[in-house]
Amino acid sequence: MIDKDQLETLCAIATQAGVQVMEVYAQEITAWQKDDASPLTEADLRADRVIRAGLEQYFPGVFVLSEESVSAGPAQAATFFLVDPLDGTKEFLKRNGEFTVNIALIQSGKPVAGVVLAPATGVLYAAAVGLGAWRRDAQGATVLHVAKRAAGDALRIIGSRSHAAPEMQAWLDALGEPYEFLGVGSSLKFCRIAEGAADVYPRFGLTSQWDTAAGQCVLEVAGGAVTTRAGEPMRYGLERPVLNPHFFAFGA
Repeated sequence: MIDKDQLETLCAIATQAGVQVMEVYAQEITAWQKDDASPLTEADLRADRVIRAGLEQYFPGVFVLSEESVSAGPAQAATFFLVDPLDGTKEFLKRNGEFTVNIALIQSGKPVAGVVLAPATGVLYAAAVGLGAWRRDAQGATVLHVAKRAAGDALRIIGSRSHAAPEMQAWLDALGEPYEFLGVGSSLKFCRIAEGAADVYPRFGLTSQWDTAAGQCVLEVAGGAVTTRAGEPMRYGLERPVLNPHFFAFGA
């Protein structure tokens, strides 16, 4: 497991990466297209270098799987880091502030520590099994816990701002109860549920392991859950496909 000092180290690494992201954000942004047609910017690459250097310094020998780079050596570790140096690159290019830096520690398939930083706002979410979950901003730190939905309240559904899926609309149409829908970018969707601002995040589109692990940790430690459509816990692993199954993230 991870102790509080180590979790603070992960927060510091994410914050340093966020500085690099915002330096690029303040300039004219150039984007390239990767093989999977997703965008790539200098911010992704600079943040990845900072995070990898930090993890290699403070957590030597722990395998790192990032969206932009992979550790050398055999990918067979049960304990490893999952990193998305810039989650929500489309939101970054739109300049709407809804992008994050994600760092998660995986142990035996489960995210046991996670940090989600929103560099544009300076809000940081952090959690670890046994340590709790909290949100930190300029006003200080707040302990996170999911909200319990009261009887008769509309279901607060949160979903992707840039990745709408026909299955999502079909699911909403079949819901049969009042709901409110909020579109939010990146892993902030998990964090919104963790802080009690939403109830459920159904995901029917494609995501990768590094997109969800840190946010899942924050949500689960705050009292929520993330399951596949079959009701099984969402799990991670170097031996697993990079792409996640469809899932539901929800609070109490």
